[in-house]
Amino acid sequence: MSDYMNGTGIQYHLHIQKGDVGRYVILPGDPKRVPLIAKYLDDAQLIADSREFVTYTGFLDGEKVSITSTGIGGPSASIAMEELYACGADTFLRMGTCGGIALEVMGGDVVISTGAVRMEGTSREYAPIEFPAVANFEVVTALSDAAIQLKKKHHIGIVQCKDSFYGQHSPSSMPVSYELQNKWEAWKRLGVLASEMESAALFVVASHLGVRCGSEFFVVGNQERELRGMDNPKLHDTEDAIKVAIQGIRNLIAKDKIKA
Repeated sequence: MSDYMNGTGIQYHLHIQKGDVGRYVILPGDPKRVPLIAKYLDDAQLIADSREFVTYTGFLDGEKVSITSTGIGGPSASIAMEELYACGADTFLRMGTCGGIALEVMGGDVVISTGAVRMEGTSREYAPIEFPAVANFEVVTALSDAAIQLKKKHHIGIVQCKDSFYGQHSPSSMPVSYELQNKWEAWKRLGVLASEMESAALFVVASHLGVRCGSEFFVVGNQERELRGMDNPKLHDTEDAIKVAIQGIRNLIAKDKIKA
């Protein structure tokens, strides 16, 4: 690959280099969410701010931990993982938002993903469609334990990943409505919990790189509950999901120390 940074060692998109980040990285989408997560770290410092990628690094339980925003969707999320990996990261925890699909998933809940439907494009440039997008078991366990420790209502299972936000929310208006609506019905029948935009790409890229990755999400609302006239709170404060992510990293750090 061409070196677009003229031998400086600085990553082209994130503007980070080796030594800037820890092995553990939390990946929110929104750059504005990064300092909200960083307040839970000790001595957190802004490392880089480039495009949609904002990176802070600090310490948690004595271990170096970083937070990098990825923007929206698989392409930018995969870029973030690739460049963080090049700088030494090997454990990734995606923390974002989602919309519920299963009727039991309500606004304000947390969803922990065990795997993702690959209805997006990025992962197809890494692996054939037959290859599954699955989360790392250690990360899933750490997140599940965190939700239990914090007494947070949560759900564990499959999420769906897409590239079009409005394809999910206004499928009948799209020229390919026949495909979007039929597949959405399939996800419902298969018990898919929620819809989001990054996990499928991240899980497949993680498999390619040989690193650990998991995802957890704050549920903003559930369009299926709304269609049925059911109670459907719409919430936007992600603080509870941030706390689950931080505790999940703490659990991983503790277990990794025991293994070491």
